[in-house]
Amino acid sequence: MRTRLLAWSVLAALLVAAWVVPTFRGGFTVPENFPVLAPDEVGADPAPAPGSAEVATFGAGCFWCTEAVFQNLKGVKAVVSGYSGGTVPFPTYRQVCGGTTGHAEVVQVTFDPAAVSYPELLELFWRSHDPTTRDRQGNDVGRHYRSVVFAHTDRQRELAERYRRKIDAAGVFRDPVVTEVEPFTAFYPAEGYHQDYYANNARQPYCRAVIGPKLDKLRAVFRDRMAE
Repeated sequence: MRTRLLAWSVLAALLVAAWVVPTFRGGFTVPENFPVLAPDEVGADPAPAPGSAEVATFGAGCFWCTEAVFQNLKGVKAVVSGYSGGTVPFPTYRQVCGGTTGHAEVVQVTFDPAAVSYPELLELFWRSHDPTTRDRQGNDVGRHYRSVVFAHTDRQRELAERYRRKIDAAGVFRDPVVTEVEPFTAFYPAEGYHQDYYANNARQPYCRAVIGPKLDKLRAVFRDRMAE
């Protein structure tokens, strides 16, 4: 019985790989000549206190991938996968995927503002997914996969909206950026098996075909800002 279950598991993994790899491998490209906010556009913030931390919340499709992207950025203290932007408190993964709660799959990023700025987080966010496809990323389709910035402060909202306009003005993408910028209201951590997903499942077919190659491409662009 155990041998039969193992055989079925191997077959299932091969079938997933056969579908995932041709669909996704090499499909993600990091946009080149990407604009950044100039100092006069960012303005001056008070110097952060030593050891201080701020929070940012982003939705960029499947949170397994987004989590791994931000976990590798220097200055990031913690990344938690979860749900924001919906109407149902404490939703489950099944409810969110069913599209009835209004939530997006997001990551909540705790970062050291003395080591990495909010505009730098925005740059990584926009360069790590396709922000021009509404309610989808690749084959992942649904409102819960929307591109969205949940702003915790008026300052975050202003910077996100300003940066979005600059990206469109620069013509980085063939289509307009459809990323939504909304006020943050609540965050609900996802189930435990979603946390640190790539770190715990790096050999899983989806991780090998989608997340691993994306991280390699981002490291090549952000080599001085990514953790080893």
